[in-house]
Amino acid sequence: MKRDRGSMVILYIVLLAYAVITVLPFVWALSASFKPLAEIAAGEVNLVPQDFTLDNYQTIFVQEPLFGRWLLNSAIAAICVTGFNLLFNSMAGYALARIQFPGNQFLFLIILAALMIPGQITLLPKFLILKSFGWLNTYQGLIVPTVINATFIFMMRQFFVNFPKELEEAAEMDGLGRFETFFRVVLPLAKPALAAQTIFVFMGSWNEFLLPLVVMSDPEMFTLPVGLNAFKGQYISYWNYIMAASMIFTLPALAIYAFFNRYFIQGITFTGGK
Repeated sequence: MKRDRGSMVILYIVLLAYAVITVLPFVWALSASFKPLAEIAAGEVNLVPQDFTLDNYQTIFVQEPLFGRWLLNSAIAAICVTGFNLLFNSMAGYALARIQFPGNQFLFLIILAALMIPGQITLLPKFLILKSFGWLNTYQGLIVPTVINATFIFMMRQFFVNFPKELEEAAEMDGLGRFETFFRVVLPLAKPALAAQTIFVFMGSWNEFLLPLVVMSDPEMFTLPVGLNAFKGQYISYWNYIMAASMIFTLPALAIYAFFNRYFIQGITFTGGK
């Protein structure tokens, strides 16, 4: 009994230390967003600003005319990409799990193979295809290439494989067709998996840097991660503005995680109905 208690104490100490190491950079960034550039450049590691100021936030909103547009572009891209992924990945996962059609297993193997391909390899083909469509510097050029994700098709398939067939059979006896069963019975009960998918997809799209950097060349079409480079010059980087913008950039991701947190653990375990 004492050994178990000692093990728990050690475990909590390790977890607490890990939590401090993880949270400390965020706390420093939050503190730096309220400091003038000179205090940050001094290199002193102090979490409480000596010269507290709100000028950094005022500057990025008032003196940087494109900051609001960058924030809007990021929001449009992240919301659209998340919505399309929830729909298409769920439909594809359900079809692979429940509908037997020619090539079902072969298609599933292709999806698994796609998981092994780094995104950097497909970046040039994406650029050439979007250029041929005339979609560079457009929202569709930023959104369409990411409306499905092999990882979450696989995740939803695993969820629906374990989904109780009795519920679908009962819906069929009530006269519901395949689409009605999916949208009225199956999808509402898949909230845990959908919540986990929402968190990962939104954060991935919200933080995406490489694709917007390649697709967008007009500053007005930049997303916020790309736009933040405007505060970095050849000889000086305005870290006070970068930290302030980063804090604003972090808030939506934290809000999404906080809202869907209660479903998060349930979703990643791929369990079905109760």
